[in-house]
Amino acid sequence: MASTTSLLTGLSGLSANSARLEVIGNNISNVNTTAFKSSRALFSANFSKNLSLGSGPSASSGGSNPGQIGLGVGVSGTQRNFTSGSISPTGVNTDLAIEGDGFFIVERDSEQFFTRSGSFRLNSLNELVSSTGDRVLGFGVDPQFNIVTGQATSLSIPVGSLTIAEATENVSFSGNLNADFNGIPTQGGLLTFDQPLNDTGGAPLAGPGALLFNNLEDPNNPGTALFPAGGEPYSLVISGAQKGEKTVSAVSMVIDAANGTVQDLIDLINDAYGIIPGMTNPDGSITGAAYNAGTGEFTVVSNSGELNDVSLAASNVLLYDSAGAAIANPFTITQDAATNVADGESVRTSFLIFDSLGTPLSVDMTMVLESADSTGTQWRYYLDSSDKIDPTDASLSLGTGMISFDTSGQLLTQGGIQLTLPRVGTGAENPNTVTLNLSGGEDGITALVDTASSLGATFQDGTPIGTLSNFTVNENGVITGGFSNGLSRTVGQIALATFTNAAGLVESGNNLFRVGANSGTALVTNPGEFGTGRVIGGALELSNVDLGQEFIDMILTSTGYSASSRVITTADELLQQLVQISR
Repeated sequence: MASTTSLLTGLSGLSANSARLEVIGNNISNVNTTAFKSSRALFSANFSKNLSLGSGPSASSGGSNPGQIGLGVGVSGTQRNFTSGSISPTGVNTDLAIEGDGFFIVERDSEQFFTRSGSFRLNSLNELVSSTGDRVLGFGVDPQFNIVTGQATSLSIPVGSLTIAEATENVSFSGNLNADFNGIPTQGGLLTFDQPLNDTGGAPLAGPGALLFNNLEDPNNPGTALFPAGGEPYSLVISGAQKGEKTVSAVSMVIDAANGTVQDLIDLINDAYGIIPGMTNPDGSITGAAYNAGTGEFTVVSNSGELNDVSLAASNVLLYDSAGAAIANPFTITQDAATNVADGESVRTSFLIFDSLGTPLSVDMTMVLESADSTGTQWRYYLDSSDKIDPTDASLSLGTGMISFDTSGQLLTQGGIQLTLPRVGTGAENPNTVTLNLSGGEDGITALVDTASSLGATFQDGTPIGTLSNFTVNENGVITGGFSNGLSRTVGQIALATFTNAAGLVESGNNLFRVGANSGTALVTNPGEFGTGRVIGGALELSNVDLGQEFIDMILTSTGYSASSRVITTADELLQQLVQISR
């Protein structure tokens, strides 16, 4: 006979299938949710009513099984499917996907959550955050751009604001130095400074422009003041001077009773041209500026090599009064173009280097054939720069040295040339030291006979200031920033978490999970370790909902729901029949 038990059994079927339909509906509605993980409802039978517990076999009976009537069905739980969804490229550099079992770590109000959804963006503070504003955690970098592992922290990617520069450490050169022995130099250049005479000849012109050397008390003493009689301060300026057809920077000095000596003028000339003084040229002349007290002439002898030749016009040497007005050209300058010019095979190349603040500095390197013998050829290099800063040394020259090549034209000198550029008082690292690599071979420098020498810089590290303009994330979660000056630097690393039982995580909405009682604690590590998987930049993980399976489950759930309702209907009919018996 019908009873209310069957009604309740049918009701349990309705409730269980209704709950399952809710799970299916949630799966289907999230079919396009980034990195959504589908779930399924699991049923289990309720307690049974025991009619008999059964009996075991005996001599008179074969035994009986228990007699039980089930009391319906219940939802024993839900199970989340953490298999990975498909990866969809987006081209957005802040979009990240995980190919593996790991979770991104985000933080909100000091509480950590875990997610598979990598639809991140940058906020106004250049922090990497989720679509709901939760900060993405990872590992930052130190001032040298090395990843600092350990405690995960919020990640900052300061696009448009982070700037860096890098000092030059190495410059490489390539070319061929013409080793024709006919290019061996015979002399340096010669300039002769004389004081102008008046129209009648005899005495020098009156006035400060003509008295630079006329009134020297002791011309042989280089410390003697040029204007021993005193007077207003004057400025002597040399501009437009040329070294090997290249104009050098203007130089100046103050001349009065207390400042400006013969030696100061000598140093000024040497500094302006970057002459290495005291060297002996092949013709026996001594390089550098000098004053001949006997003749009253001031001479300048350059280093050998055509590109070390010096030239200067009288109009390029001016004396200015204290008001800055030009008052005289104090010298006549002569140079015999046929006999007083520097000769010898030479080649010059200019290149840029950068100090630690990114300041571009121009340097000239001149190679001059010095000699040739049975062992090969010997070349002298000269390094010049007007960009160095050293209050104690205003010379254009940065130094000189020798390099050698064997009889096959291959470089014998090893270790490169050490260039030291002073940067006193600039705020940059001082000095700026650079290695000039002249390695032989196809990509280096040779010394073979050719029509002319050629030399050029083929590689130079160091860069000027650059701003972080973009970034990428590799499979290890390392965030590499690209700067406008061509540099790339590590600016952070994404951290991932893994769990002993990911199914034990508690869903918190917005695609977030928190640690559950049965999930185990989070193991925070680098991508690729402990099964976390690799990170794919510029892509998102899609939902793993299988619509075909969901539709089948929905049909089965609908059928179960209908059948349960039929049980209730049938039980109701039987109860109605029972009631009608008494009528």
